[in-house]
Formats: sequence, structure tokens, C-alpha cells
Amino acid sequence: MKVSATILKRLPKVELHCHLDGSLRPETIVSLAEKNGVSLPEKNATDLKKILSIGNKGVSLEEYINRFQITLSVLQTPESLERTAFELIEDVAKENVRYIEVRYSPVLHTKRGMTPEESIEAVQKGLKKGKNVFGVQSGIIVCGIRNISPETSMKLAELTLKYKNKGVVGFDLAGAEENFPAKDHREAFYTIRNMNINATIHAGEAFGPASIHQAIHYCGAHRIGHGTRLKEDKDLMNYVNDHRITLEICLTSNWHTRSVHSLKHHPIKYYYNQGIRVTLNTDNRLISNTTLTKEFLLAHKLFGFGLHDFREFTITAMKSAFLPYKERKQMIKEIAEELENEFGLMPEFIEQFNVG
Repeated sequence: MKVSATILKRLPKVELHCHLDGSLRPETIVSLAEKNGVSLPEKNATDLKKILSIGNKGVSLEEYINRFQITLSVLQTPESLERTAFELIEDVAKENVRYIEVRYSPVLHTKRGMTPEESIEAVQKGLKKGKNVFGVQSGIIVCGIRNISPETSMKLAELTLKYKNKGVVGFDLAGAEENFPAKDHREAFYTIRNMNINATIHAGEAFGPASIHQAIHYCGAHRIGHGTRLKEDKDLMNYVNDHRITLEICLTSNWHTRSVHSLKHHPIKYYYNQGIRVTLNTDNRLISNTTLTKEFLLAHKLFGFGLHDFREFTITAMKSAFLPYKERKQMIKEIAEELENEFGLMPEFIEQFNVG
């Protein structure tokens, strides 16, 4: 079967790295701004998208993050969070995403008096409604912020514990990477690990492999968000591979934030060939103007990944999801059956055996 955008859109997919506040519809931002009296740089959705989306250029990670000031300005009520969570599920359902982990930081949504608990429950409500309507399963990852105090990260870790097994599936550390080391937040991650909660950390995106080292060895990360610069430390790379620590790769975003000088030099194929667990993700659907289908197509055009590789990406993502083992096992079974029945994609070793 030939790889095409149409085929890739139909493939069952899993997304592990998607920021809610970077994945809004421009039309929704305009609507929410009008409803809540928020001033925007543009009132037309098309023009607003041009401002928010990076386009065909690279910026610093800080410049990339600055665009969130606009999206966050309209996400200060439970109703707005519920709506955007539901719409995100509607959007990903259109490209056959079966499971998605949605991450955001509740403390960034309290400017109008909403409590972190209210924000969690609002996102939960939107995601649950999305599951009921579109059948997409999801989980919430709570984000600590590197450039906000470690004390705030501790409060967010405690919030994560409060909603463990109630929609929240993990804890993350996001935000500006350079000059804000992960180890400063290790007490929050000690709390997370001590209470048997899953952890992922943005690392190796805007800083070198030392950042990944801290994420793993100081904070106990089970997955790494981005990990683009892991290849600079071969010993650490071998450790990541040996311990099956998954990398959440976001191709377009990595180019936008200058994590790589050009996409053709992205190390994803190198990591994949080494046997490292890699997954494909969008990061921010609006800011990077992308979808999971676009990321798959980009990986095909740039690196020659084929349908069997995309099967591997998807199964790897499901194996690495922050879900209980039995739920992951069942979803892997369902996805594998669809890949075989609809696309003729079996595990390569089975196909080779049958051919031989």
C-alpha cells in the first residue's frame, strides 16, 4: 500500500505530547475573547492564526512560548477549558487518533479566580464529553513550569496526586529550559515518584543532554519530551535505549524552536535505527500549524518512513502511554487488529515468516 496523506489520515494513531493551550481553533479564540471581554491583536480568525502560527521560520523557544499569552488570555474560565478540551478531541478524532494525552498547567488559568481544581475538572469534563461523542480515550498530564518556582511545582504535584486515577495520568515539567534546570524541581518529582505517578519532562529541546540527564537521574522521568540533543551524549543515549525511555518527538515544533537547524538534520531516524523508542507528536497544533497526520507525512517525505514504521510508532506510543497495563494491552490489541485488517500491516517478523 502506497503512503499518502489520505492513508496516513486513516491510520489509527496515538498522541503523547499535545499542549491544550497550544492547540485551540483560532475561531474559538475569537469567540471566547468576545464572550469574556478579552482584547486580541486581531479579531479575524484567519489573521489571528497568522500571528499565532510560526509559519516557515524558526524562533527561540522563549519566542515560541510567548504566543501562549494570547491563548491563555481566553482560557481563564471553566467553560472555556471544557470547550477547548472537547474541540481538541473532535479535531483529533477526524484523523483517527485513538488515545491522546493532553497536557497543560492549571496555575496558568487562575487569573480570573478559577481554582486549579476547577480547571482540572473542566478539562476532564470536556475530554469525557469528547470520548462519549467521538470514542477517543484521553488522559491529562499536569505541567509544572521550569521558570516558575519549585514551590509551585510542588503544589502542582500535590494537585496531580489529588486527581490520580481521576483523569490525571501523569506529571510534566515544561517552560523555558535554558537557565532553569530540572533538578531545581526534584522535590516535586520525588513526591510524584513516591506516590507511583508517571512522569515525563521536556528536556534536550533548548539545552543539551545535561538537561536530559537531570530529567532522568534527578527527577526520574519515564519519558522525555523532545530529547532532540540526546545524540550528543552517546553513553546517556545508550542508557535511554537500554531502559526503554521513550522520546516524544515533535518534528515541526523542533524546527520552529530551532532545536534543529533544519528538519532534514533531525535525529529521529538515527534514534529509530538505534532501537530507541520514538513516537511522533504535534506539540502544539495551532502554534506549529500541524496535525498528527502532517507529522507522519513529514516523517515519510524527509526520512523515508513507511507504513510498517508508522505501525511501530503507534504501537510504541501505546506501550508508552500513562495508562494501566491492562488498558494499554487492550488498546494495543484493538489497534493492531485494525492495522492488520484495514491496512494489511502485521508485525514485520510475522510478515517475513509468512513470506518465507
